[in-house]
Amino acid sequence: MTSTTLKPLRGVRVLSLALNLPGPAALMRLRALGATCRKVEPPGRDGGSGDPMAQYNPGAYAVLHEGVRVVTMDLKSDRGQAALQRELGKTDVLLTSFRPSALHKLGLSWKALRKSHPHLSMVAIVGAPGARAEEPGHDLTYLAEAGLITGRDLPPTLFADMGGALMAADAALQAVLCARTQGKGVFQEVALSDAAAWLALPRSWGLTQPKGAVGGAHAGYRVYDCKDGRVAVAALEPHFAAALCDAVGVPMRGVATLFAPATHAAMAAFFAGQKRAALDKLASQRDLPLHTLA
Repeated sequence: MTSTTLKPLRGVRVLSLALNLPGPAALMRLRALGATCRKVEPPGRDGGSGDPMAQYNPGAYAVLHEGVRVVTMDLKSDRGQAALQRELGKTDVLLTSFRPSALHKLGLSWKALRKSHPHLSMVAIVGAPGARAEEPGHDLTYLAEAGLITGRDLPPTLFADMGGALMAADAALQAVLCARTQGKGVFQEVALSDAAAWLALPRSWGLTQPKGAVGGAHAGYRVYDCKDGRVAVAALEPHFAAALCDAVGVPMRGVATLFAPATHAAMAAFFAGQKRAALDKLASQRDLPLHTLA
């Protein structure tokens, strides 16, 4: 899923101190882009990994760290600090996910790093930007702040974490390009709350609000019940909408047809009488963008 034939970061060395999900997901993406990736973890219990992800989901941890050289260092010790400084001396981009105060205590503030390793770039993943970087938070709270929690159900995936990981990988690409042109490392901050806000833009524009075209108001862009499951229908463009109306038997009289309550009722009745196999066949025959679900 993260593989790419282009390897723009081949020869670039990335070192990560970031634990849990956003940092390792960003590292996974950077490795797919060709970077040589290493990760430093704190000592874990019984000699195991010091990344909590390895404890609560070993399978995810394994996927995230495939092809990544993981080393253990106690950064609170002199020995660990010395080992880290040696690693930084041969690193192009440092990836972190600590609060700024924690980085400062470890001697890893951007000011300190820039002085000791002028070639080094840094991508700092934080919860919220600027002065809010010390605030506690997690994926769920950032999505809530962005207006993406609309009920009591938890989101189906970790949107802010994964969106932030992509933004962090993008920031690393930018840092490498800038360092090559400027001859010195640069600092990039990536906030998970900004990632959530970016993902929320379609909702802020009204597109995914209940009265929006992709929020349920358009009869050709909805999830309907069928006889043996559900069907996700995405016939939004006029030619897809016309083909859908023709298949259902609804006279198409312009775009307004798809927003009419009668059309919604007709669509619901049609799909309720169909089985998934028949709908899959219909999609192929009529070139309709729909996907059936158990």
